[in-house]
Amino acid sequence: MTEARGSAGLSGEAHARYAPGTPCWVSLMVHGLAATQEFYGELFGWEFRPGPQQLGPYVRALLDGREVAGIGQLPADRHLPIAWTPYLASDNVDTTAETVRLCGGTIGVGPLDAADAGRLAICSDPSGAVFGIWQAAAHLGTDITGLPGTPAWNELLTFETVAVTKFYETVFGYEQEAVASADFDYVTLHVAGRPVAGIQGVGTTLPRDRGPHWMTYFEVADADEAVARVVDLGGHVLEPSRDSAHGRVATVADPEGARFSLIQDPH
Repeated sequence: MTEARGSAGLSGEAHARYAPGTPCWVSLMVHGLAATQEFYGELFGWEFRPGPQQLGPYVRALLDGREVAGIGQLPADRHLPIAWTPYLASDNVDTTAETVRLCGGTIGVGPLDAADAGRLAICSDPSGAVFGIWQAAAHLGTDITGLPGTPAWNELLTFETVAVTKFYETVFGYEQEAVASADFDYVTLHVAGRPVAGIQGVGTTLPRDRGPHWMTYFEVADADEAVARVVDLGGHVLEPSRDSAHGRVATVADPEGARFSLIQDPH
């Protein structure tokens, strides 16, 4: 993570339409929808209501009545990696998806309409990391950030940053800022001068069973307490809590194996 993630204050920060290229939603596809709702409801205090069903059963997670994330159910015969997927905002999903193709990426789903909520596509970059594209209509995306239980940051873990950064720059028009360090391969992606996501090259330390993938950070009030709760609820600790320049951070997995990070704001 970089200094990119800013605090939105105790009351959180409400969002209107997201600028193109900005992560605007995170979504998780699982086999056990009810059990997964129970896990995240207990962990983050989320409540749920039905969302668009174009890709099967789907619910939106709410915090204090504001939408923060989505969880859908995979068909029983689909054995895809269980992973949190960030959606990047677009003014025209069809055009963005075509650019993804032309730049060496792959379109896995769509583009298709999600009822009156908007239009989406699910893609992978040339290294295989999966992400979504979202063109908002009635549903603008994550409605609030800056509170415990809300997405705080999205970061691509990949082999090296140079080639894949060029891909995201070309598709979404990002400006990039590399971290000047001989032993740390990190690029921050900016939209209109504002940091919105990161790309970290981790070389051979990338998990063999996962490959390049996006990681979502969720804000928590107390990282150590949240990690203990993850374990109590049947999840797993992948990287124990540690202090960083941006707060106390841990990486965990839910009972179905979806990886995500927890971050405690230092302020």
